[in-house]
Amino acid sequence: MNLYQKILTKYWGYTQFRPLQHDIIKSIGEGKDTLALMPTGGGKSITFQVPALAKEGICIVVTPLIALMKDQVENLIERKIKAVAIYSGMTKHEIDIALENCVHDPNLKFLYCSPERLSTALFKVRVQQMNVNLLAIDESHCISQWGYDFRPSYLRIAEVRELLPNVPVLAVTATATTEVVDDVQEKLKFKKKNVFKKSFERKNLVYLVREVEDKLKHLIKIVAAIKGTGVIYVRNRQKCKEIALFLQEHQISADYYHAGLTGIERAYKQDNWKKSKTRIMVATNAFGMGIDKTDVRFVVHMDLPDNLEAYFQEAGRGGRDDNQAFAVLLYHPSDKIKLERRVESSFPPIEEIRRVYEALGNFLQLPVGAGKGMSFDFNISDFVKAYKLSILSVYNCLTLLQHSGYLELSEEVDNPSRIMFTVQRDDLYRYQVANVIEDKFIKLLLRTYSGMFSGYQRIDEADIARKAGIKPEFVSKLLIKLGRDKILNFIPRKKVPQVYYSEERLDLKSVTFTNERYGIRKDLYANKIASVIDYATHNKCRSQQLLNYFGDENASRCGVCDVCTKRNELNLSKYEFDKVLEEIKAKLKAKPLKFEDLVDSVKQNSEKVIKVIQWLLDNDKIVKGDDMLLNWK
Repeated sequence: MNLYQKILTKYWGYTQFRPLQHDIIKSIGEGKDTLALMPTGGGKSITFQVPALAKEGICIVVTPLIALMKDQVENLIERKIKAVAIYSGMTKHEIDIALENCVHDPNLKFLYCSPERLSTALFKVRVQQMNVNLLAIDESHCISQWGYDFRPSYLRIAEVRELLPNVPVLAVTATATTEVVDDVQEKLKFKKKNVFKKSFERKNLVYLVREVEDKLKHLIKIVAAIKGTGVIYVRNRQKCKEIALFLQEHQISADYYHAGLTGIERAYKQDNWKKSKTRIMVATNAFGMGIDKTDVRFVVHMDLPDNLEAYFQEAGRGGRDDNQAFAVLLYHPSDKIKLERRVESSFPPIEEIRRVYEALGNFLQLPVGAGKGMSFDFNISDFVKAYKLSILSVYNCLTLLQHSGYLELSEEVDNPSRIMFTVQRDDLYRYQVANVIEDKFIKLLLRTYSGMFSGYQRIDEADIARKAGIKPEFVSKLLIKLGRDKILNFIPRKKVPQVYYSEERLDLKSVTFTNERYGIRKDLYANKIASVIDYATHNKCRSQQLLNYFGDENASRCGVCDVCTKRNELNLSKYEFDKVLEEIKAKLKAKPLKFEDLVDSVKQNSEKVIKVIQWLLDNDKIVKGDDMLLNWK
């Protein structure tokens, strides 16, 4: 067993790597810049965690998803691997301590950070003092302007590379088109192109599109027909709760999940679903990060997604155990109109974006010329009330300001309380001797948590209160008192998004939107929406459409999706159908023909030809004109 396999077995309990994992790890071990394309559930994190543990030093992991970052750090710590994260919402002192530990603690193996942190002066100084063995870029499609979630802060990664010239880069993503693959390698300054790509084909996943009038009625049919656990994705939080209640009313075990719930609520709901105590989770796209449940039998989308990248990732959460699962998209013709309208609503007029930018600066009481590199708590509900704005318009304006590099808006994250002792042990002992009540409390803290002298530790006031036999609010009062007495630093729990200013606040005339920042991105968004509509409405193998979108031009029909099943009903083999189809296509592209003439001109069994022509007519591949001639559409 080689070193990598030993590490895999020691920390994760697996004896073998999944396909492609070992090849990626070997490439990194040889010091090569590497781009890994692995679908959701393919084990991306293993590809940078294992090689980082095989070498001395620390691995820096860049990811924009704070919730995922925290989840991975917790998972590593549970495996007795030291890891730390820095992100928006932490105090300057917390970040300083974390970076200091990364420099001096040889046992600290992973530093997770959000991309905006890379450009700070503090990070740039400290990173040069660290023994960095690998730079891992999660969600690496974010660096490409052609990606579906472009973030300008990702472009700063190239600056960090210059500070770490001999450190290899591993860029990982679950979804990327051919254009994005090339762009990622260029933007990350790969010394040589080096891509490992696992086929995006999921042979056990059956893709279905159902055009229905009553989606809820059809949902009940799906849930009754397919046994096992499932996920139902919806667009907004209100629908989450409504559909979960609807399923419960039909005696179906269901719950709902969205980013507006507390961390405790989310963890409880997720845990029940993972253990199959809850059969179905109705959720927004907030549900999915770190989900490793393998036996999901169906994933239903009640609404059209904004892009096929997101759809592919979410649908891909079904059938990770390689047994058959179903990805069902429920479609109504009105969905097309709603989705097309999103192009305009997602790109408000530039003057409106500027007004929101100015109002935000005023709301945060930030003077022009100040704020660069600073984070602010930001409650969007309070903001829209204060300025009488539409919450959807504000969100879209902030997204465009983010894409243009002016600021970053983090997701809402439940940050638990943290404490760190600021005195030496001898001084703490003297304080305990002089303060009897505080002494008992401090002893309880020291018994419950470790590492509080070298860094900030997350605490649970309710758990401390239970152990101490006091009310949680009294725990907070004691912590505040210890803070006033300069015994420890106490950072209370907070659950609020953050606005991070990538640049100082500008005066309005300096807030510009080039064609690249606005026009090209709008066109890109419109094209992605058009691809989703094509997927839902075109009668072409669903799997083939998705694979073509991600650059696999030679993908073959799956034979099991709703489109292929209809073809199969013709009692023709794939070979027979395709042979007749190619002849018909060639004849009609050359010139329009009458039905009878077309049947006679194709040198195949006439009964089979008629079946294929009828199928092509039914599925709008060929059309009959007023002159009764058939034309290839």
